[in-house]
Amino acid sequence: MISFYSASNGLINSKRAMESAICDAIEGETDLSSIDLVVFHCTIGHDLDVLTQTASTLCPGAKVVGCTCAGVIGKEGANENLRALAVMAVSASAQQEIAVGVSTHLNGKSSFEEARKMALAIKEQQAGTNIVQLYATGIDVACDQLIAGIESAFGPELPILGGTASDNMRAERTFQFANGEVLEHGAVLVGYADPSLNLHAAVHHGFSPIGTGYTVTKSLHNQIFEIEGQAAWPFLMEKLGLPADQHPGPCIPIAGMGERLSADLQSAYHNEHILRVITKVDPSDGSFFFPSDCPEGTTIWFSERNEELIFQGLETMMADLVGQIGDEKIVAVYHTDCAARGRALFDKILKEEIIHRMQHPLFPTGVGPWLGMYGFGEFTPLAGKNLFHNYTTSIYALTRA
Repeated sequence: MISFYSASNGLINSKRAMESAICDAIEGETDLSSIDLVVFHCTIGHDLDVLTQTASTLCPGAKVVGCTCAGVIGKEGANENLRALAVMAVSASAQQEIAVGVSTHLNGKSSFEEARKMALAIKEQQAGTNIVQLYATGIDVACDQLIAGIESAFGPELPILGGTASDNMRAERTFQFANGEVLEHGAVLVGYADPSLNLHAAVHHGFSPIGTGYTVTKSLHNQIFEIEGQAAWPFLMEKLGLPADQHPGPCIPIAGMGERLSADLQSAYHNEHILRVITKVDPSDGSFFFPSDCPEGTTIWFSERNEELIFQGLETMMADLVGQIGDEKIVAVYHTDCAARGRALFDKILKEEIIHRMQHPLFPTGVGPWLGMYGFGEFTPLAGKNLFHNYTTSIYALTRA
């Protein structure tokens, strides 16, 4: 049986921050030698090598994984300072209950094969894996192909949770952590093999489409070359009144692109559109990269934040999640929030209110183990189907009957 412990802090010294987070997480409930997995999120200002080395030294029997983000979310709340850290320490009654697969060379073109390799590595270690957790680079990646690669090994019934790494909203370099290594164009897949664990997921964004949309007229996989017959990125920038060579990072809060969902998923999503974030542009030809494949003929819409919809959607989402969980006991919560839903969209007071509205329905009398981050995208099942999202709040409750 797998057990979870979490803590977060804003300590500046990276070594002390990791030591404090792990020790605060276990709070004397277990000893460091029993920790089999350390999952951590951190903001970009930390010394990443020191964090990974400290966790490995402190918990020598543990697999150490995670990624950078624009801010962390723990049971203590949200922290978007330049040095913020959140940790989930995990212990297993049998070490083979946790398996890890790693990709060190991930990009849009290799996404399917790299994901398949990671999944097969986990399946070889533990065929009984019933939940997987995925962290991947947030730049130049085809996340729908990551999902397809994992499902090619395990089938579509295996739920996938997680997100893509981010930086401090610059969309320049994101990092992933896997067993002592700091990767920039990588991914890590964690498999949990505990049949007593159930996963209940909820996801929602609060954006509305603008206008009638634009047609993608030239694309290849996840690279979009032309929209309405014009160079894709300059076309979008003209519509926003920005220069054609604008870097995508500052555009993330204002240039979310919507794609229409299939009819069977719209009801479950409480929205007709799923959103896409743009984090990479090729200035040589004016193309840009979606985080998923986008066939020619696809219609995409600019989307705008709707604060009322965000709050209403959050209430509905949490009510749905509480209903899913029923009488089961929550043993841990993983949480991926879009980086744009942090300080880029909300002030501190509103953000604290939103976090409270997530945590209180699940833990009315004291928040349990909780590990969240502000990333570039979210892997979240919807109506039993594994999907990749952007600009959402995604909550994953691990429960036992």
